Amino acid sequence: MPDPAAAEPARGADQPAPDAADQPVDVADVTLFEAFGGRRGVLDSALPPLTFVGTYLASGNELRIALLAALVAGVAVTVLRLVRRDTLRHALAGFGAVALAAFVASRTGRPEDYFLPSLLANAGAALAWAVSIWIKRPFLGLTVGAITRSSTWRTDPVMLAAYCRASWIWVASFLVRLAVMTPLWLAGMTVALGIAKVALGWPMVLVVIWLSWLVVEPAHRARRLGRSGGPTDAATGPADGAQADAVDGLSPRDPATR
Repeated sequence: MPDPAAAEPARGADQPAPDAADQPVDVADVTLFEAFGGRRGVLDSALPPLTFVGTYLASGNELRIALLAALVAGVAVTVLRLVRRDTLRHALAGFGAVALAAFVASRTGRPEDYFLPSLLANAGAALAWAVSIWIKRPFLGLTVGAITRSSTWRTDPVMLAAYCRASWIWVASFLVRLAVMTPLWLAGMTVALGIAKVALGWPMVLVVIWLSWLVVEPAHRARRLGRSGGPTDAATGPADGAQADAVDGLSPRDPATR
């Protein structure tokens, strides 16, 4: 894939250099942890459900008080996201999820239904991610591509194959949440649902990100090698050894050996 900067017309001396923040970032230079929110995502996802469950227990199973506390926590997270200059759409989407969960539970009067939208979202996500792999537009690649404003992963066959493989790990994580939380929801175990939602939230996401990294990093490394002028073949890209490493290296290996 040609360098996007090479396609731009030559700039005159009087033309200001573009802001670095507006320039595409090579997909090989972005970590999956950053693409999925980094450390801030841990607090954002865990605070509302923990607040709901904690308040529900502390108030003597008062559903309305617990829902109100969860909404307050959702507002606090939204304000924090805006202070961090997150996008308004992202901030409101997070609060919308909390508000929807509170609305469903308030209408049914069942505290376990606070977690019903999350269950349905995981079922929908598993199906959507599977379809995205089938049509060769894996959501993992789309997510990283949105962060980098680059379609490199889609035009590089090795990277596309790696992102398709890694996306299956995410499908499995959605199914694990369904397998664990659905019986708890059917049994009306609200506290256990809250614990499961937090435990299967960012702690599991971190594991999934690590496993995804093991799958996609060899393809990223092969691209970085070719971009930095390493041993490459003009017609095929990275040298045979690097290309084989990018394909055969899809199996997990110790990152320290890389």
